[in-house]
Amino acid sequence: MKYSIKAPAKINLTLDTLKKRSDGYHEVEMIMTTVDLADRLDLADREDGKIVIDVSEGFVPNDHRNLAYQAADILRKHCNITRGVSIYITKRIPVSAGLAGGSSDAAATLKGLNQLWSLGLSLDELAELGAKIGSDIPFCIYGGTALATGRGEKIEKIASPPPCWVILAKPPIGVSTADIYNRLNVDEILHPNTSEMIRAIENQDFQSICAGLHNTLESVTLDLYPEVKKIKEQMLKFGADGVLMSGSGPTVFGLVQKESRLNRVYNGLKGFCSDVYAVRLLG
Repeated sequence: MKYSIKAPAKINLTLDTLKKRSDGYHEVEMIMTTVDLADRLDLADREDGKIVIDVSEGFVPNDHRNLAYQAADILRKHCNITRGVSIYITKRIPVSAGLAGGSSDAAATLKGLNQLWSLGLSLDELAELGAKIGSDIPFCIYGGTALATGRGEKIEKIASPPPCWVILAKPPIGVSTADIYNRLNVDEILHPNTSEMIRAIENQDFQSICAGLHNTLESVTLDLYPEVKKIKEQMLKFGADGVLMSGSGPTVFGLVQKESRLNRVYNGLKGFCSDVYAVRLLG
């Protein structure tokens, strides 16, 4: 038996860091939404009880370090499954990019195996399992647009933003999320107005959404990696309506409402980095 499923990327419209928690994580409040850039997972049942990961990109781990492997393993243990699975991941989402590619692969694995093995688990149950592996996985289970709180695992669905184009640009570097958080001084940051962003989304007010884009991690990453700052400056220069770094970076995204402006932004950025994508919002 086989099952195929897409694993879409996410962007942060806001990312607020509230405080350092006793468990070592940070308390966050963020609005995330999915975009039409996705990995594809092909799942096939195995009778030998093994979890076998094969990835189209050679530098992505194919063992227990892979979040899709961990998702399959935790689901098997939770449901006392003895069968194995082969998972082939076709990567389109850049790796270590702040777009939750690994988390989305794990979420797709949980949802896909729930179907393949006819387990009948609810999204809430899958999200609870996913939270044990990674903070972004619960959001990726539900998809759409949501307010995420706690360490990111508490999800409250909200309205979808108005349709627009999203330009994604990733420089050829990787960023450690843990390193960025460790360098963040929570007492000195400017906080986004999360409730105003939710109101702007509910009102389908595109200009207010662009004006409210804010990521408390951005200043740290921009200081460490000038190339990320350069991409943000160029994206604004070429005419994107609103620009922000996603997650801990290094990917920068620009929201563009008019298709006539889309090509100018896209083509302008191709001169600065090779990983540039023009996609639509899914959220």
